[in-house]
Amino acid sequence: MSEQKTPQSLGVKPESRNLLLRALAAAVLAPLAIVLAWAGGWFWAVLVTLAAVGMYVEWLLIVGVARQSRLVASGVAALLVAGICLALGRPDGALAVYALGLVAVALLARDGRRWPVGGLLYAAAAQVAAILVRQDPLWGFSALMFVLLVVWATDIGGYFAGRGIGGPKLWVRVSPKKTWAGAFGGLFGSLMVAAGFAASGIGKMAALLVLATVLSIVSQLGDLFESAVKRRFGVKDSSNIIPGHGGVLDRIDGFVAAIVLAAVVGVIRGGIDGVARGLMVW
Repeated sequence: MSEQKTPQSLGVKPESRNLLLRALAAAVLAPLAIVLAWAGGWFWAVLVTLAAVGMYVEWLLIVGVARQSRLVASGVAALLVAGICLALGRPDGALAVYALGLVAVALLARDGRRWPVGGLLYAAAAQVAAILVRQDPLWGFSALMFVLLVVWATDIGGYFAGRGIGGPKLWVRVSPKKTWAGAFGGLFGSLMVAAGFAASGIGKMAALLVLATVLSIVSQLGDLFESAVKRRFGVKDSSNIIPGHGGVLDRIDGFVAAIVLAAVVGVIRGGIDGVARGLMVW
């Protein structure tokens, strides 16, 4: 019987194989996200809603209650109906649906309400923020791409700076591999995105640099938050659905934190109907 070939026997290091898988997955997922973000409307709402459903289910997997079928179904149903409301331009309806979903999850949770309710809140916040930021026909795509590119540049800059420079760890107890060099490398990448937008005439340089700095830091905190939750429950990845990345939560945890903050800033400055303009026009 011939010996089975493995990446190690072929001389491929696990780190190199993981990087290749990450690159291939990103080469597929990033263009898809950009195309659907550009299309906007129902296309973007469907993608965001499916991601929110995936986040909620993976959260329940992490905290160990995913076998409670009614708990899963009630949260998924709330996210699906809320997604329809948001796509129709009815955030008020979506908020009512979220409230009903949270009550249902709280009542159905058998082993404590805090974690299942928190999971639905987490997914709902990401869903409503991502859809509201895109809805502005004039500024929506630019604002959404700004947040996406800042998060991606933070991830990429952090990955290569962390591996290439190394040095002191950022927070060993929560994420043993993250370093301060990676944190600053990610921040530098986000500033390059801001400078590129400003140079293209999309927003003012000083405002975008400050905004990118804040979003980059929040994105990294969002990544650490998900790592802390997984470590609390002894889980390595939220799932294995995305090669090289783990699950949906593993892939978009930083984006969730960044887009929620971006939506909050946009609502404060531009109102519920001018979220993207409020974020980008200073």
